[in-house]
Amino acid sequence: MRKIKEVLRLKYQHQLSERQVARSCSISRCAVAEYLQRARQAGIGWPLPEETTDADLEAQLFPVASKTSPEQKSPPDFAAIHEQQRRFKHVTRQQLWQEYNQDHPDGYQYSQFCERYRRWTQQLDLVLRQTHRAGENLFVDYAGQTVPMVNPNTGETTAASIFVAVWGASNYTFAEASLKQDLPSWIASHIHALEYFGGGPAMLVPDNLCAGVQRACRYEPDINPTYQEMAVHYGIAVIPARPRKPRDKAKVETGVLVVERWILAALRQRTFFSLAEFNQAIGEQLERLNQRPFRKRPGSRAELFEQLERRALRPLPSARYAFAEWKWAAVGHDYHVELDRHYYSVPYRLVGRKVEVRYTTTPVEVFHRGERIAAHARGAEPGGATTLAAHRPPAHQRYLEWTPARLQDWAAKAGLATAQVVERLFQSGAHTEQSLRSGLGLMRLGKSFGPERLEAACARALRFDHAGYQSVKSILKKGLDPQPDAEPAAARPPRLHENLRGADYFASGKEAPHAD
Repeated sequence: MRKIKEVLRLKYQHQLSERQVARSCSISRCAVAEYLQRARQAGIGWPLPEETTDADLEAQLFPVASKTSPEQKSPPDFAAIHEQQRRFKHVTRQQLWQEYNQDHPDGYQYSQFCERYRRWTQQLDLVLRQTHRAGENLFVDYAGQTVPMVNPNTGETTAASIFVAVWGASNYTFAEASLKQDLPSWIASHIHALEYFGGGPAMLVPDNLCAGVQRACRYEPDINPTYQEMAVHYGIAVIPARPRKPRDKAKVETGVLVVERWILAALRQRTFFSLAEFNQAIGEQLERLNQRPFRKRPGSRAELFEQLERRALRPLPSARYAFAEWKWAAVGHDYHVELDRHYYSVPYRLVGRKVEVRYTTTPVEVFHRGERIAAHARGAEPGGATTLAAHRPPAHQRYLEWTPARLQDWAAKAGLATAQVVERLFQSGAHTEQSLRSGLGLMRLGKSFGPERLEAACARALRFDHAGYQSVKSILKKGLDPQPDAEPAAARPPRLHENLRGADYFASGKEAPHAD
C-alpha cells in the first residue's frame, strides 16, 4: 500500500509519466499502469481522504471476486487428516484427498487441498522465541554420538558417552566423556560441570533421561531422588523438558551439535586408551570452542560468560556432594530390609510397611515418611544381617539375653537334678541354639509347675536316662514326679505243661513229634 500511495502521489500531484513513476518507485511500468487503472475504476484520486486506511484502500483497489469464494466450499477436517497422517505413516496425502473428494465433490482440488493443509499445519508449530536471563538456566543432555575407546590389554572397544552442559544466556559449554549413562555417571558429570563453571545456575533443564527423571510428565515430573538430593545440595531447581518437546532444551540440542562438529570431529583420527586421556583431549578442544568468536555477533562464549553469567552464578558449597542412591523396600516379618543381599534392621513396629533406603559405599540409612528411623554401617557379607538390639520387640530382646552360661547359673540355683539335665542338654551334640531353647523350655516348666516339681521331674528323668525337655514335660503333665520308682517284679517259676519244652530239650537237638 505504501508503494501504491506513492504511485498515486507522483502521478496526480507531480504529473509524472508512468515510466518516471516506475523508475522512482523501483517497480515495473506495467505495475504502475495496473495500479492507475484500478484507481480510476474505483474512483480514487489524490489526495486521499484522511480517514482512509491501508485496509480501506486495499479493499477498494482489489475487491473480492464475485465468483464462488473458497470459503463457500466444504472445508476439509484438517485435524482428523493430521491425526491420520500421524498415526499411519503409510497413508499419503493423495489418498486422504481422494477420500475427501468422494464425500465433497464440490470441494477443493488436490493443489488447493495441499496448500490449505500446509497453512493449517504452520499454525500448529508456532515457535516461541525464548529469552534466557544470565545465570538462570543450564541445559544438560547426552550427545547422540558415542566415541570408541580401546582397552590396551585386550583390544576390546567400549563406547564412551558425551555429557554436554550449555548456559542459556552465553552458550558457554562444558563437555565430558563417561563410560555409561547410568546414575553415578550422570551425577558425577553434573558435579564436574558445576566445578568447571565455578558456580551453579538457578535451574537445571535436563532431558527425560531415566537417570535423572523416574517418571516423565509435562506438569509434574518425578525426579530421581539422588538427582533431587544433589540439586538441593547445590541450591538448584530441576525443571525437566517436556516429553517429546525438544525445543524446551533447544540450547543443549544446539550445543550437542556444536560439540560433535568442533570437538568430536576434530578428534576423530585419534585413538584413546583411557577415559582420562579422552577427557584431557576434550578439555583442550573445549577451551578452543569457548574462545572461538561468534559468526553473527561480537565476542565469544567465554567472553559472554564472563560478562553475563559469572556474576549471576550461585556459589558452590564448601563440600562436594557425596553420591548416594535411594530405593524403596518393604520391611519383612523379621523387621529387616534387604539391600544387595544383606539385611538391615528397622524398628519392629514398621513390619509390612514401605520405607526408603538411602545408601552409599559406607552408611545405610532408612527413612519412613521423611524421618530417619535407622542407620547402619554398610555390610558386605551376602546373606548376613546387621541388627540393632533396640529394633527388636521386647520378647525377642529378653530371649536373646539368655546365654548358655546364664542358663546354667539358673539351673544350679534351681537344683542339682535340674543342673544335671541342663548340662546334658549342652553335651548332647545338638546345636547350641537348640540346646538353649530346650533349657528355656525347662525354665518355662518351672514357672508353670513350680521349682520343687521341676527338680523332682528332672531327678526321675535322670534315673530313667531320659534327660530332655519332652521327658520332663511328660512327667510333669502325667503327675509322675511325686511317685516312687516302681520295684522290679520278683522272678516267678516257669509254668509246667506237657506242650512246653525247656532249654534242655532244644539243646538235645530232638525234633518235636508231628501231630496226626
